[in-house]
Amino acid sequence: MIVEMEKRSDDRGFFARAFCAREMAAIGLNPDAVQINVSYNKDKGTLRGMHYQVAPATETKLVRCTRGAILDVIIDMRPDSPTYCQHIKVELTADNHRALFVPAMFAHGYITLTDDAEICYVVSEYYTPGCERGARWDDPAFGIEWPLEPIGMSGKDAIWPLMSERNPEETQ
Repeated sequence: MIVEMEKRSDDRGFFARAFCAREMAAIGLNPDAVQINVSYNKDKGTLRGMHYQVAPATETKLVRCTRGAILDVIIDMRPDSPTYCQHIKVELTADNHRALFVPAMFAHGYITLTDDAEICYVVSEYYTPGCERGARWDDPAFGIEWPLEPIGMSGKDAIWPLMSERNPEETQ
């Protein structure tokens, strides 16, 4: 779900609600929030992801870019889903004020399109290392076309196993 803010503009700028639990719940999105994370990335081409958590700590996220620009990508990791292994991409920028709602069991990641990109995301579950999973950003099973080659990523993100190398239980 791409979330567009309903802006109330005047000569000073605008005001908009960035998050409303009642409105999210009304359209079937998990409004629970237990953490708010901020990620600062100094260099264009920094890649973070593709991360998700499995039960009992599945998480949803509401992601917004508050400085600069990113290409945000999510992948459906639900084995029984008709869209399993499919992805969507959306450009989130400080100027377009969009947010992306990331459902549970969707791997999430992004590449920075500018230097000094900052991302803020609201998370519905606590980080639980034993439930953490990941997918390779360049796995052919997903067919993601990235707009540029990453110049930096964590060692962990570089070595997540390819889908062809996994047991189905490893994604759950």
